[in-house]
Amino acid sequence: MSFPDGFLWGSATAAHQIEGNNLASDFWALEHVANSRFAEPSGDACDHYRLFRQDIALMAELGLNSFRFTIEWARVEPEDGFHSAAAIAHYRDVLEACHAAGVVPVVTLHHFSSPNWLMKLGSWEYAGTPERFAAYCRTVMTELGDLIPYVCTINEANIGRVIRRIIAGGGEGRRAPVEQAPVGLGDGPVEAPAARADEKVSGGQTIFLSAFTDEAFDVITRAHVAAREAIREVSPNSKVGITLALQDVQALPGGEKAADAVWAELFEDFLPAMAGDDFVGVQNYSRIRVGADGVAPLPEGAEVTQMGYEFYPEALGNVLRRAASAGLPMMVTENGIATDDDARRVEFIRLALDGVERCLADGVDVRGYLHWTTLDNFEWMHGFKPKFGLIAVDRATQRRTPKDSARYLGAIARRNALG
Repeated sequence: MSFPDGFLWGSATAAHQIEGNNLASDFWALEHVANSRFAEPSGDACDHYRLFRQDIALMAELGLNSFRFTIEWARVEPEDGFHSAAAIAHYRDVLEACHAAGVVPVVTLHHFSSPNWLMKLGSWEYAGTPERFAAYCRTVMTELGDLIPYVCTINEANIGRVIRRIIAGGGEGRRAPVEQAPVGLGDGPVEAPAARADEKVSGGQTIFLSAFTDEAFDVITRAHVAAREAIREVSPNSKVGITLALQDVQALPGGEKAADAVWAELFEDFLPAMAGDDFVGVQNYSRIRVGADGVAPLPEGAEVTQMGYEFYPEALGNVLRRAASAGLPMMVTENGIATDDDARRVEFIRLALDGVERCLADGVDVRGYLHWTTLDNFEWMHGFKPKFGLIAVDRATQRRTPKDSARYLGAIARRNALG
C-alpha cells in the first residue's frame, strides 16, 4: 500500500469509554439509575485516565503515529462555571506524552458525554448551550492549544438526525436478529437512552444522543460554529473540524430519491455549519441500501458484526468519494468492526484501506486513518461485550494485549513511514 508522507495512522477513542469514573457526566448518572437500560455501568472502564502513558507508548511501539482522544467536558467543568485546573493539567500530561512518543494528538472536545449540570439547563436543546460549549472550548484551547494540532469540536454531530430517522423507520437497516440491542451508525447507541422517566437525569432532560429535534439540530450546529470561532481566536494554528457518522447510502431501483434524502439528512444539511472548517472527520462502519419502500433488509446471507451491521468495509471508500463534495480535506476519524474474530478485523482493515488508497490515487484528499478503537472498551448501552479494540484488555488486571490487527495496522504504518 502506498500513502502520502505525513499521513496519520492511528486509532480513536472516547473519554467516557476508556478513562473510567467519569462521575460528573450525564452518562454516569444514567448508568446508575434504577432499571437502567445500560447492560452494565462503565466503572473503571479501561482505567486509561491512570494508564494513558502506557497506552500511548504501546501505540507508538506498534507503529501508530496518531491518537484521537477526548478532553472530557465533564472533567474540565464538573460544575457550571468551575474549571478544574487539575483536569486541565492531566490533559496537558496526555498531550505531552503523545508528543514525546512521536504520536500526533487529534483531540475531540465533545464525544457524546456532557456535564450532568448541562441537563438541568435543557441539554442540547437549550438555546444557551452553544455559548457554554464555546466557552469550555475557549478555556481548553487557551490552556492547551499549542499542543493540539487537530481538534474536532463535536463527535458525530449528525447522530441525532440518525436516531430520529431510525426511530421513525422502526429500526436501523432492518438488521438481522444477531444483535437486537439499539445501535447507531457509528459505535454508539441509537435508542434514546433517557426515554423512560426513571432514566432521566436531574432536571428531566435527556442527553446528546437523545437530542434529535429540529431545535437540537440548530443548537448543535450553532455550537460547532461558535466553538470554531473561539478556537480560532485563541489557538489559530490548530486545525478545526467536526466529525459525522456516514454510512454508505446505496440506492436500489426505485429508491434513488429516498436515498438522496437520507444522504442529505446525514451530510448535506451540515454543510453550512462546516463552511470554513479545516477538515471533516469521516466515520463509517457499513452501508445501508434504500429502496422505494425505505431501508432494505440486509442481503441474504450477509455477514454481520456484533453490532448487527453488515460486514462491508468497501463502504469507506464510497463514503470518502461522496463526502469529498464538501471541498474539505478529510480524515477518517472512525472505522472499525465489533468482532471476537480478529482475523475478520484484519480483513476489514485491509479492504477498507484498499478503498482509501484508491481514493488517494484518484486525487481525493484524505489525510489520515484512525481506526475505531484502540482498546476493547465500554460500548455505551451494550457494556463491555462488543469488541472493537486493536488491543485486548483484561478488566480484572487492566493488562493490555495487542491483537494481530494492531500489529497489521502498525506494520502498514511503518512501511509507509519508511517510504
